[in-house]
Amino acid sequence: MTRVSIREGESFERALKRFKKRVEQAGVLKEVRKREFHVKKSVEEKLKKRAAEARSRKRQKRMAQRGFN
Repeated sequence: MTRVSIREGESFERALKRFKKRVEQAGVLKEVRKREFHVKKSVEEKLKKRAAEARSRKRQKRMAQRGFN
């Protein structure tokens, strides 16, 4: 769990900003969004496969632009 204690003389807004930064670094919001809905294993595998194919196409496109193809 992410905690931030307010320092002496520190404004609430500044402490809130530090808290938000730590939450982002810890990946808490990303994990919450990931767990928001149940995704069947087969659907999850399809999504991962599509993402891998998209990364591959992107990589090939970049390599072709640089003249490595």
